[in-house]
Amino acid sequence: QEEKKQLTLKVEELERKLESTSAQNIEFLQVIAKREESIHQCQLRLEEKSRECSSLARQLEMAIEDAKRQVEQARERAVSRERAAQSKMLDLETQLNRNKTELNQLRRSKEDAERRYESRLQDLRDRLEQSESTNRSMQNYVQFLKSSYDNVF
Repeated sequence: QEEKKQLTLKVEELERKLESTSAQNIEFLQVIAKREESIHQCQLRLEEKSRECSSLARQLEMAIEDAKRQVEQARERAVSRERAAQSKMLDLETQLNRNKTELNQLRRSKEDAERRYESRLQDLRDRLEQSESTNRSMQNYVQFLKSSYDNVF
């Protein structure tokens, strides 16, 4: 009887433990279910974020390619402008050299013309002086003749 009683107590205790363990198992199963649901939600968010990252990565690659293309086009335009500017600069230098040569020729021509003018002016002055001298001589001669005719008549 005593043994039966002890066994009954043990059985009751074991049943309590079993109930407690079952309750704990149910709690653990609920926790596990919640964690599995949480894991599932995280996986879904992870997949969504992965898709979003993939999309952003493709957009980034396209933006990088576009930027590279724009940089290349800008570089080509800059090189083209530089070539045009160098060509224009060479043309202007050539024109400047031509103008300098022409200016030097015009200066020489001007100097030659001034020398000829000065020479011609000096010749005219000399001739004028000679003419005036001749004129004075003739006036003196005419005066002499007048005076001589007056004396004679």
